[in-house]
Amino acid sequence: MNLPTLVTLIYGVLLLVGGIIGYISAKSKPSLISGVVSSLLLLISGALQWQQMAVGLVLAQFLTFSLAIVFGIRLWKTRKFMPAGLMLIVSVATLAILLIKTS
Repeated sequence: MNLPTLVTLIYGVLLLVGGIIGYISAKSKPSLISGVVSSLLLLISGALQWQQMAVGLVLAQFLTFSLAIVFGIRLWKTRKFMPAGLMLIVSVATLAILLIKTS
């Protein structure tokens, strides 16, 4: 298993855990739904990468870029580092690793 695949899978699990924690702590159904959906899509893209399918990497890059934008907007609106700021940093780091693979 290569680094981009591993990072995609870890990021997917982290989003799932974050969505569950958001639901438990704030009773936020949108947090749970978005965490589960984005997590499932990233886990699928990780599985596709593991099978050496290029679409898996492209899907992971698109999802990670989209999530970075979402977390950036949330950070801008709330001005609170947790959880949006932390997830923005994780998203950008994940995206950097995924983009290095294509260069």
